[in-house]
Amino acid sequence: MIELLEGYGFLGLFFGSFLAATVIPFSSDILIAGALLAGMNPLLALIWATAGNWLGGLTSYWIGHLGKWGWIEKWLGVTEEKLLKQKHWIDKYGSLIAFFSWVPFAGDILAVGLGFYRVNFTKSAIFMLLGKAIRYAFWVSLYLLLGDAMLEFKIL
Repeated sequence: MIELLEGYGFLGLFFGSFLAATVIPFSSDILIAGALLAGMNPLLALIWATAGNWLGGLTSYWIGHLGKWGWIEKWLGVTEEKLLKQKHWIDKYGSLIAFFSWVPFAGDILAVGLGFYRVNFTKSAIFMLLGKAIRYAFWVSLYLLLGDAMLEFKIL
């Protein structure tokens, strides 16, 4: 994976983070960790990963907003049953729930649900951006605090 990031750099981090928030079920935390261990600039890695994951989340929102079950299930793997289970959370917290769209796997369902239930786009986008940025800022901060120890671990 680190070789992939070294080959595609920030663009690879962006697209990997984007896909992790849409159609490919994996955690982009692994990508940012790999980017940092590969020696990428931490601030730029934070920006590119956040942008990709945020735009991926917004894509999931808009697919949900279209409300076509066939597309939602085919492209995002979210069933009607999953969306109905989360409706009470969306009704209770509205766009604030977008802050938690960073949570691996469950966050994708939240983003789709926000769009499906037509929760305010602007507020949802802002809370989604904040949540995703804080998520990656955590990993960058951890790397900056433990950088040398993490690099030694990479060598092992």
